Amino acid sequence: MDSCDAILTDDLHMKRVCVKFVPHLLTDDQCEQRQTIAHDLFECSCEDVQFLKNMMTGDESWVYGYNSETKQQSSQWKGPTSPRPKKGRQVRSKTMVMLLAFFDSEGIVHYEYAPDGQTIRRNSTWRSCDICMN
Repeated sequence: MDSCDAILTDDLHMKRVCVKFVPHLLTDDQCEQRQTIAHDLFECSCEDVQFLKNMMTGDESWVYGYNSETKQQSSQWKGPTSPRPKKGRQVRSKTMVMLLAFFDSEGIVHYEYAPDGQTIRRNSTWRSCDICMN
């Protein structure tokens, strides 16, 4: 162990730790805004027991494309002596697409794939999502 390491660990009782990664760091204003919104939502849920059941939210995620033909759709008619048809295992596409999903307390309400070459941008002023070009 070098002398610097010895001083840090033995004399100063310090240890080396890895950084904790977070999605992004929030400013004090953003933290305060999130606390205010969380408090307001909590108050609404206390006043109205159906409040959370009426909530709807959305999310986006990058997904691989697959051949969506089902086993039933790929079925074929065959004679008694003909061999059973074969189909290769599905492999994911090399390209990814953005999936938009909207759901409520019951499950998925709506989903769609963003057009090729487009992503989702949240407009914080209007609190809405726009499909936009990269």
